[in-house]
Order: sequence, then C-alpha cells, then structure tokens
Amino acid sequence: MTGLAAEQSITTSQPSRQAVAAFENVTKVYQMGEVGVHALAEVSIEFHPGTFWAIMGPSGSGKSTMLNLLGCLDRPTTGRYLLEGHDVDELDDDELSELRLRKLGFVFQSFNLIAQLTVRENIELPLTYLGWDPSEGHELAENLAERIGLSDRLDHRPSELSGGQQQRVAIARALINDPNVLLADEPTGNLDSATGDQIMELLSELHAQGKTILMVTHEPEVAKHASHRLHMRDGLIDQIEGAV
Repeated sequence: MTGLAAEQSITTSQPSRQAVAAFENVTKVYQMGEVGVHALAEVSIEFHPGTFWAIMGPSGSGKSTMLNLLGCLDRPTTGRYLLEGHDVDELDDDELSELRLRKLGFVFQSFNLIAQLTVRENIELPLTYLGWDPSEGHELAENLAERIGLSDRLDHRPSELSGGQQQRVAIARALINDPNVLLADEPTGNLDSATGDQIMELLSELHAQGKTILMVTHEPEVAKHASHRLHMRDGLIDQIEGAV
C-alpha cells in the first residue's frame, strides 16, 4: 500500500454533518459454539469532531465491543462503520492498520507501556512504525513530555514511575501521531481517585484544545468530564445525554 495519502484508492462516503466516526446499523455477533451472541444490535450513531464522549453501561452491555469497533480492532458483522468517511469493511488488513496508526490514538486501563523502553522510547513508538526520522521523534517526544509534566523523566523506565505518571506517558504516546480521535478504555481504572482526577483534568484539557475523545468508563464521576454520555444496555443505545 502507498499510504493514506493515496486517498482515491479507498472508498469513501460522507456521513451527515462531517462525523469523524459513524455507525450505520452496526451489528456485532460473536459465535459461542453454535450460539450467536449479539454484542451490538443495529446500532446507529455519529461522533463529531471536538466532542468528548463517555460510553457507559453494565458489564455485557456492548460498550467494549463498541470501542473495539471504533478502534478498528474488530469489524462489524453487519452494517457499516465509517471512520472519517472510510468504510472500514472495504479496507484490507494493511490499509486498516495504517488507518488505525495515522488516525487513532489509544489509552488503556493497564497503560500497555513496554517495560524495557524508556519514557522517551515509549512515547516515540508509533512514529517508529510510521517511519519518521528519529531526530524528529525525539523533539516531539520532548515536547509532549513537557506538556504532561514529565520532561524530567524521559530516560526513566515504566517501573520507575507511579501509576499516574505511566498513564501520562500512555497519553503522550497516543498523541504523538496527532490522531483525530483519542480512544480511552477505563483510563482511570487502575488509579487512585486523586490520580484519576489528574488524568481526567488532562483529558479535559485535550478536549478543550479540540481533540475528539471517545472513552469507556463505568464511573459516573469520570463520565461527568465528558460533553456527551452514551448509555448502552443489551447491545443497544439506551440513552444519550448531551446535544448530538
């Protein structure tokens, strides 16, 4: 593949009001032996640029499945998922990987930092896959480390950091490719309440600066930071709070 610069090679569509991500009657079915389990059932929703969504619901409601589909880590069984107008079902695996790498940033509950790498190297990792010049990566990593308050920890390894510092590194890594959408899966789940508040303040700052954030959380206090709240139940959208 020659890259997403060759946009004409990828089928596109235009969801209404320029949604950055959109589900059109999306169903996701997982096979459990001979039984099909509907994790999502004909869900339609649009996420627009600059919004901050909290995706909520009880265990088994479909919120994690929704995040996996939004992150192009899985594909719908039926229906369409459009990411910036790209129908992900029409992309091959290489195209999908590149779209994910260039357009999305991921923040996980367990941080997912590489223990053998320094803070600087962890932050720079996505640029390595994108083939960036190392010197440019160093400068971006330093700028992001300063932005998250860890400029004095660039040569430390994850084991030398607190949980909150590790999550800040994970956020910086998610931002280094300047993604259009930041996906966060229970970003405060492994943190104490005070540290979790600091992480949510950082995400709120990013939202105020125009970043689109789609976050799964089961904590109402965390969800209050979002501009929109999407409640899932039994694979369906149960309620939406905030102007869509």
